[in-house]
Amino acid sequence: MNTTKTALVTGANKGIGFAIAQGLGAIGFRVAVGARDDVRREEAVEHLRAAGVDAFGVALDVTSDDSVTAAAEAIERTAGRLDVLVNNAGIGGRTDGGAQDPTTLDLEVVRTVLETNVLGVVRVTNALLPLLRRASSPRIVNMSSTMGSLTLQTGPVMAAYAPSKSMLNSLTAQYARGLADTNVIVNAACPGYVATDFTGFAGSRTPEQGAAVAIRLATLPDDGPRGEFFDDAGVVPW
Repeated sequence: MNTTKTALVTGANKGIGFAIAQGLGAIGFRVAVGARDDVRREEAVEHLRAAGVDAFGVALDVTSDDSVTAAAEAIERTAGRLDVLVNNAGIGGRTDGGAQDPTTLDLEVVRTVLETNVLGVVRVTNALLPLLRRASSPRIVNMSSTMGSLTLQTGPVMAAYAPSKSMLNSLTAQYARGLADTNVIVNAACPGYVATDFTGFAGSRTPEQGAAVAIRLATLPDDGPRGEFFDDAGVVPW
């Protein structure tokens, strides 16, 4: 029986996703690098392998049913099961011309953001649940943001992006309830304000610092918390 644990990280070719892949690889996971862009994906795999990580690339567009189905089949062929899923792929959406000001909100921007940040997570999670159920201690980590916290309401006004993370948080809670009688543990994580191209490299934290909470939730013990929202400091209020 193969004891090597396999993790899929979506949007893993750069930024926090790459740092999560690197961190999981460093503690012995075989890492599936999920990314849309063929060139960037293979470059990420090469960088990870050069760092000693057992990595392989998986073509994955979270907005495409066909792509997600093919990705699940590829992981099944390569690994036979999945131990960890990190739903990291996400977009901020356009902000020009008041596109995310609630009073002038561009509904096409809302649809585009929800397609990746919410529907993409459902699409990927449900396609991979059969493989996760084969694992002894399966974990799902949804990468969220305190911008989605209705209590904290952090960050700039972004009326497409912030609600997408609020909905992702709610979905995380629903998955945790729906999977309460299984060994699949689902939580949400906020990496903080990280310097990546997503933030225009304006963040104060490194991708590695942002990845730490995801790695912790991906390796929770079997009696670990379920359906909660965490950052480095602990539980984040909804």
